[in-house]
Amino acid sequence: METKFPVTICLVALTVAHVCLAQNSPQDYLRVHNAARARVGVGPMTWDTTVAAYAQQYANKRIADCDLIHSDGPYGENLAEASYALTGAEAVKLWVDEKPHYDYASNKCIGGECLHYTQVVWRNSTRLGCGRVECRSGWWFVTCNYDPPGNYVGERPY
Repeated sequence: METKFPVTICLVALTVAHVCLAQNSPQDYLRVHNAARARVGVGPMTWDTTVAAYAQQYANKRIADCDLIHSDGPYGENLAEASYALTGAEAVKLWVDEKPHYDYASNKCIGGECLHYTQVVWRNSTRLGCGRVECRSGWWFVTCNYDPPGNYVGERPY
């Protein structure tokens, strides 16, 4: 009798791999960024492999500690971490969810953090690259970098 067990295992493995990659592709990062940008009339970003390589290289440096320490590199930067398998799309949503704290009239954060959000929608930031790693602690670290950077004091994001 022939068994189909190995095929089943392969299909399960492929399904798990697909789920693990879900919401972490360049298109997934761009989709959430560009939806937030469109809501305020800002043009879309494009994925930049140079910026993405920088982001992934920096994420790799955080594997040991998963600390939310900025790279101080040449790009704008948003960081996120979580104790669960935080996807790239979920990280971007965390930043976009700061929108209620941004007051356009005063160009200030009111009642909470909003600078991650303003970097997401910064009109002059047109190239995006992101990286994601699982840290040794079991936490997950996500970074997105923006070129050119945004969040200049006194300037409005859009």
